[in-house]
Amino acid sequence: MSSLLQGVNLYLVGMMGAGKTTVGKLLAQHLGYGFVDTDDVIAQAAGRSITQLFAEEGEAAFRQLESDVLAQVCAYTKLTIATGGGIVLQQKNWSYLHHGLVVWLDVPVELLYNRLAEDTTRPLLQDADPKAKLRSLLEQRTPLYSQADVKITVTEGETPERIAQRVIETIPSVLKSQVAH
Repeated sequence: MSSLLQGVNLYLVGMMGAGKTTVGKLLAQHLGYGFVDTDDVIAQAAGRSITQLFAEEGEAAFRQLESDVLAQVCAYTKLTIATGGGIVLQQKNWSYLHHGLVVWLDVPVELLYNRLAEDTTRPLLQDADPKAKLRSLLEQRTPLYSQADVKITVTEGETPERIAQRVIETIPSVLKSQVAH
């Protein structure tokens, strides 16, 4: 599989709680790739958590850092990259994402909510109605996520290993269609 990819990076996009980091690590292992989580890189570069960054600098400053990190990461090859849920919001980020293969982990709102219910570290979910907030974010972002090369619709009870396997199984058909264009 990694020979088929020829070192092309895999970018995982999707909502917070979609499993981008967990599935990304499994894909990296399977492909013999390195793994990068853009949120981790941003937190390291800024010397504080994403939650602190949002609180102290605001979302716009965070999104700028996110774009800067993405620009640097796309210069490398043989990486699986878990991106922040909102990375698709800025058009310029797509120019970086399209250097690789973009995989959308599409997870229903109910499942996202169940996964994130106990997670207090998500700045965008500090809301009176987190489920409604998730729904509105997903509605806003779906047209952007749908620009991905691969869409994997995740179902309740599906293991990260199974999701990673589905991504791997889908890649050859996507690569063939891209070569055909």
